Amino acid sequence: MNVVRPGRTELGRALTASGALSASWAPAFTAVDRAWFLPDLMWPFDMDTGKTATVDKGHDPDAWYAYADRDWPITTQWDDGHHAGTGPGSVPTSSCSMPSVVYRLLGDLDVADGMTVLDVGTGRGETAGLLTHCLGPGNVTTVEVDEAVSGEARERLAAHGLHPTVVVGDGLDGDVPGGPFDRVLITCGLRSFGTTLARVRPGGLVVAPFGTHYTNADAVVRLTGTGQGAASGRFTRPVEFMKARAQREPAIVHSDYVTTIHDGDKRPTDVTEQQFTGGKFDPAHFAVGLRVRDMRLSIADKRDGSRPVWLYGLSDKSWACVWFMDDAPTFVWQAGPRRLWDEAEAAYAWWADNNRPAHHRFGLTITPDTTRAWLDTPDNSWPLTV
Repeated sequence: MNVVRPGRTELGRALTASGALSASWAPAFTAVDRAWFLPDLMWPFDMDTGKTATVDKGHDPDAWYAYADRDWPITTQWDDGHHAGTGPGSVPTSSCSMPSVVYRLLGDLDVADGMTVLDVGTGRGETAGLLTHCLGPGNVTTVEVDEAVSGEARERLAAHGLHPTVVVGDGLDGDVPGGPFDRVLITCGLRSFGTTLARVRPGGLVVAPFGTHYTNADAVVRLTGTGQGAASGRFTRPVEFMKARAQREPAIVHSDYVTTIHDGDKRPTDVTEQQFTGGKFDPAHFAVGLRVRDMRLSIADKRDGSRPVWLYGLSDKSWACVWFMDDAPTFVWQAGPRRLWDEAEAAYAWWADNNRPAHHRFGLTITPDTTRAWLDTPDNSWPLTV
């Protein structure tokens, strides 16, 4: 039985007012409490301060419930479970997503009575619980690669009378019982779909966060299966999710690329700092990532009126640096087999020439052999190499 908490009531109102929580998912919100799935020790990301907090239910239950009832993401595991201690670890590796993100994804899924759903990335089990409440235990399969995380989710789901099929395994390339499914929901950031698209029936939907290695940001893509592991569909909005473990890109070691900036060829550029250093979910970054290949962007903090922006090649040691300075010409240095800035600059110009399209104007068409990105319609497409 749920205890009525003012904070949770207010969260429901806010989600409804923003459009994240639709009328069809409101009963599930009422019945399935996010707090059920949170560990006693957790690390919310405080959206007001931009910092990660440490909250222990045993020490401060009021603060714990206050964070549980906010539309903020909460890290529940660091460093693939190898982290010890109460403070944050190095890399967040499991979480409860922002409720607004969860309910918008569920809305994108467009489920109906009797449908079967594959939930890839069980995490703490909240999404599987919501789907099970809506569709019934026989219609929901949830898969998680981390055995310990999966076991905790199974226990928490069962404790509240929710019994989806819980599987430990690789939801992207491993064996998953059942299927083909009417719907597939993926709650980890993807750079490729693996064999997932073969698990959705023709006409079924796949909803997933997808992006490129150019940045860490993703966008939700809503694909319709066309059979034999193929699908096509449009992006909806930007998000950011923890990346699928098998698809994480190794950290860039700057010294492996650059000894001194003066080793690169130097030239001016007319691209301005304001144009090229937008926020995390800037559609220009998303578009450039779809147009270039095997490239990583790194934007440094601005100090004393200057800011370097680095590009690194992921298939070789090519690099580029554009140095933005207040009240001074902008120059680029680049070295290696590729001229990365030339490629990124051309991709940015393409985006600007096409009226600066937002995320929802882009889409993907995927077959077992190819992935193509497109603008506005699949006829206007190009090969995608993340």
